Amino acid sequence: MWDGPFYRVRRDGYEICFVPGAGEHLDEVCNVDIWVIRDDGDRWSGTVFTLDEVHRIMDHQRQAGEPEGDYWWCWDGLIVRDAGVPSMVKVIDGLVAAGEHETVLRHVGPEENA
Repeated sequence: MWDGPFYRVRRDGYEICFVPGAGEHLDEVCNVDIWVIRDDGDRWSGTVFTLDEVHRIMDHQRQAGEPEGDYWWCWDGLIVRDAGVPSMVKVIDGLVAAGEHETVLRHVGPEENA
């Protein structure tokens, strides 16, 4: 469901919060920031990229003469095969079920009350 700029997918025990670009079709998302938020408030963040998007970024960087055109790294990046929020949700659900989201994504702790 949409919640302002966020697209939230509710699951049993957690939710996945996506931040797609304005006007971006959910089935075409290929580079998106996400949070996994457990019901106890604990959060993990990351950026999900498709293989094609990583290739596109590297090609752009190479054409610009940047050294990153020859390699790729991202501290809290998750590379998936297929584009689209539905495909990404399947991957993230699998990570959460296996507890691997705690390794793949960056732990950012509970949201601070302001």
